[in-house]
Amino acid sequence: MKASINKLKGFLFLLPVLLLGGCTKHLEEEIFSTLSPTNYYKTQEEALSSVVGVYQRSVNLVYYNGTYRATELGTDEYIIAARTNGGWFDGGVHIEFATHKVSPENSQNNSAWNEVFAIIGAANAVMQSLQESPEAGNLAPFIAEVRALRANAYFYAMDLWGNVPIVTAAKIDPTNLPKNNTRAEVFAFVEKEMLEAANNLPSVKTVTKTYYGRFTKEAVYATLSNVYLNAGVYTGTAKWAQAIETADKVISTNAYILEPQFITNFSGDNNNSKELISSFAIDPAQNAGGNQFVRGALNPLHVTLFNPILPFVPANGFNTFEEALNRYEENDVRRKNILWGPQFDANGNPIKNPNGTQLVLIPIKDITKAEDNEGYKVLKYVPNGRWVVRDADNDVVLMRYADVLLIKAEALFRTGSVEPARVLVNQVRARSNASQLATLTLKDLEDERGRELLWEGSRRRDMIRFGDYFTGVWKFHTTETPKFRGLYPIPAQQIIANRNLVQNTGY
Repeated sequence: MKASINKLKGFLFLLPVLLLGGCTKHLEEEIFSTLSPTNYYKTQEEALSSVVGVYQRSVNLVYYNGTYRATELGTDEYIIAARTNGGWFDGGVHIEFATHKVSPENSQNNSAWNEVFAIIGAANAVMQSLQESPEAGNLAPFIAEVRALRANAYFYAMDLWGNVPIVTAAKIDPTNLPKNNTRAEVFAFVEKEMLEAANNLPSVKTVTKTYYGRFTKEAVYATLSNVYLNAGVYTGTAKWAQAIETADKVISTNAYILEPQFITNFSGDNNNSKELISSFAIDPAQNAGGNQFVRGALNPLHVTLFNPILPFVPANGFNTFEEALNRYEENDVRRKNILWGPQFDANGNPIKNPNGTQLVLIPIKDITKAEDNEGYKVLKYVPNGRWVVRDADNDVVLMRYADVLLIKAEALFRTGSVEPARVLVNQVRARSNASQLATLTLKDLEDERGRELLWEGSRRRDMIRFGDYFTGVWKFHTTETPKFRGLYPIPAQQIIANRNLVQNTGY
């Protein structure tokens, strides 16, 4: 299981990595070895041992902590409420996201920034080492991998904060700290880097199963189609044709399918899914990370939902809204991933509260003081019972074929090709037993992305593109959000550390 990435994760991350806390803060080196590019990288396996370190950091973009939460909080599908028992209050940082009032001092926002720029810093250090190696001429694919991972991190930085510094050096001169680049400049950088990286990466059609968990040409093109889909937000100029073109480069390979069962993409053996275009391999049994979505999302009493029972108590942190549940038709199989109302254990028996009554999940009434049974739950990743303490081994999804089909559908619709777009949307819906749409609107496209990609880190981006992030109404969002809130503030901690940074407008 996951043999290739387990092998990769087993390597030590041998070269120095400069941790760029916002490209400014704590410019420290973690020295893992005295080896240098001149006496290392004699084989491709040695080069790969450093590249894997960038993958290890990149999982934070779509997994559990700061960056992932920043992509989902403040939307109509994800909320972290403070509990009356004192859990999850965290000084109100999550409530600021929910109410669209994130301040520059918000620690969760700062954590996301640090995670993203830690990826960029690691990529810069590894790229420089690879490029300075005497074997550099043979290492072009590895350099391309790291370039793509760095560009992907900058995609997230551009999406969340907009006007961020473009840094490509492995070390920063503390007397000449970086300045903001405009969002349009970051977009151009991401586009250029991804296109150049794709030229030197293998196609999914030529790699073997041992390559699983690494970027291919198609993984980069899929991400780039997402970048193009949002180009109008980032630059003011739409790039629908480019979104279609890059999506087609993925689709035309015929290497991917919509798995017959939606849940195959999130099971404990999802490394076998032919729908995953890019994902991060997880295997806690091999010290290769751990998937804790179950821990973060479920109610403490859900320990008996699985057979065998969970070896830990869930933390009751992540929740969804009734709005997300109501987007699904009753027969839509994707709806089954949301837990709401009366709860039952693995044997179909009622899950009991300590007082003997049945656990019934209800909507959150007050995000500042939610009771334990408030908040609908999403079973995003379905565990298979192979636990290492509280870690499951489900691989974490970055992009799926279904996403690419919906990206192409939206871009087609926005350029006037409504019928081909409807066919693609219905193709995705058919897999989940949802009814076929006889007509198609922009609202249909937005809602279908919400149904298909629930909790996959794209909802905030989608709601901003469609405009609902500012004008929509859902639980705890009843007034219009100012447009400047489409960007998060650059964290105050980063500006204190680097006075060359300029705060985003409105903060």
